[in-house]
Amino acid sequence: MPYLIYDPDTPEERIYQLKLGANSIGREEDNSIVVVHGYLSRHHAKIIMTPNGVTLTDLQSLNGTFVNEFKIDQCQLKDGDLIRFGSVFFKFIEKLPYTGPKPSDDEDTQISIIKEFSPDQTRVMIRDLLRKEKIENSVLKIRHQDAHQRAVDKLQILLEVSKELSSPEDPDKLLQKILDLLLEIVQVDRAAILMVNEATGELEQKAVKWQSGVRTNNEFYSKQIANFVRRHGNAILTDDACLDKLFEDSVSILRQGIHAAMCVPLKPRDEVIGVIYVDNLSMTDVYSDEDLEFLTCLANQAAIAIENSRLYKKMQAEAVMRDKLERFFPQAVSKKLREEGNLAIIEAEVTALFADISNFTKMSSIMQPRQVIEMLNDYFQVMVEEIVFPNEGTLEKYIGDALLAVWGSPYQQTDDADRAVKAAIEMQWAVRRLNQEWVKRHKQTIQIHIGLNTGKVAAGNIGSEKLIQYAHIGDTTNVASRVCNVAKAGDILIAQSTVDKLRKVNLPLEKLPLVRVKGKLEPLQLYRILWEKCQG
Repeated sequence: MPYLIYDPDTPEERIYQLKLGANSIGREEDNSIVVVHGYLSRHHAKIIMTPNGVTLTDLQSLNGTFVNEFKIDQCQLKDGDLIRFGSVFFKFIEKLPYTGPKPSDDEDTQISIIKEFSPDQTRVMIRDLLRKEKIENSVLKIRHQDAHQRAVDKLQILLEVSKELSSPEDPDKLLQKILDLLLEIVQVDRAAILMVNEATGELEQKAVKWQSGVRTNNEFYSKQIANFVRRHGNAILTDDACLDKLFEDSVSILRQGIHAAMCVPLKPRDEVIGVIYVDNLSMTDVYSDEDLEFLTCLANQAAIAIENSRLYKKMQAEAVMRDKLERFFPQAVSKKLREEGNLAIIEAEVTALFADISNFTKMSSIMQPRQVIEMLNDYFQVMVEEIVFPNEGTLEKYIGDALLAVWGSPYQQTDDADRAVKAAIEMQWAVRRLNQEWVKRHKQTIQIHIGLNTGKVAAGNIGSEKLIQYAHIGDTTNVASRVCNVAKAGDILIAQSTVDKLRKVNLPLEKLPLVRVKGKLEPLQLYRILWEKCQG
């Protein structure tokens, strides 16, 4: 079966198995292979696998698709081909190699092997330890009657149960799997799992199972017995619940004719999270101490599995949340947010970048609103996800057709000004490439103008603790906006404050006459970056 290996031979390596038919690659969650990376388009490429071969097709991506460093629109893949989507690398292989430890040339010959033993040989089938008919004084279907051998069999069964329940599963499927195993091992008429609702604190039925031929309704369990076990945290066994004075007021026990019953808590730590309830409708005195002890041990295994399933689901939810966070913040900001929970206000020196679409009002007046939104989405996706974030900038906000990005907050680097200027140059080149694509699709082309300024700001969570907006307050961002207003279509203008912070001394600049801007008493010294002389 063919595979794609992401970032092969690195710690980030991931393996994706290709399926028959279409396999799509991109940043959007509806792709078969999802990789959130700035240089990968939302729907970058697709791979069609048929019995006759594997075909790779580029989906008019912005940064292109390359096979063995040759740009392609479509090609047949061969084993070992190196694929590059923009700057994201994959390797195509037809079969996974052996990934175990690789011995040296003479390593095997130096080992004196007496015997080899596979761990799989220790596995037993639960059914091989069970018998079909019930034995006297126990509902456990364990094959042997010898006390010592029964103890060994019970341990083996519990070990296999723990293995069966060890893989993360959907919680509802896991609960049903627990009951399937329970009824395979224990001869009971009916079984139910009730879980504590975290919101109400009440027990709620989550899974039920009964033997074939047993007539029952869905909520057959005794609420009084279940709540008793939940409150006290101890397993109970009743020989005849109908006669037990402890439950003589229970309507459900009398109405349903419940006789023998066992109920054990699901208690992974100190807190009871639910109960397992089993009963018998026709016979009394059918359960033994051994049965209750075994059911308690099985419930302990089940409780751990349920807790692990919940933690796994929580981890998945947190991973989705992190992914959503990183759609709005670069890794630096989301990392700071995870570290501190709330981003405190700090003072920082930053380089602010304002980018605006030239003549946007006139252009949008002749376009349909949907066309304007689609154009802005394509534009911002490239500007932010493929340029600002990879250059470790922080997106503060969109302002209509403009965007404000900042370098130097929440983490400061010595080359923040250089990163901001590099991003501005990449933006102008990216607009040129976007226009080339849009012309092919008969869409409206655009030009942008950009302004940069460096200075002090107050940065942090401005507003509400519940609604996080990482913002920068101060004259620095205002001046960057004014510089952007001075810039003409296709221009990148930077203030003297940014020039003073640049580490790259050979940047092609054109010094402009002093310019007065709104809100500043003194005129500004601005420079035009001759970005077309820089590599695109």
